[in-house]
Amino acid sequence: MSWLWTIIIGGIAGWLAGKVMRGEGFGVIIDIIVGIVGGWLGGWLFGVLGLHWGDGKLGALIVAFIGAVILIWLLRLIKRG
Repeated sequence: MSWLWTIIIGGIAGWLAGKVMRGEGFGVIIDIIVGIVGGWLGGWLFGVLGLHWGDGKLGALIVAFIGAVILIWLLRLIKRG
């Protein structure tokens, strides 16, 4: 069941990050995939920094959203070059 929540929360976070990060965009499907990967990135990054947003779904969504925004930003830097 945790994989299902990971996909749902990552998808929502990716979609929100795609809306917040204005520009050319990657499309809805790629934004959702970026949200899932960004959720893992955000979880790892917050763990390394010692930051914790709790164990709830809202905390996971916030961490995934921040991770997705960072990942979209990095992908756009690579895309430009």
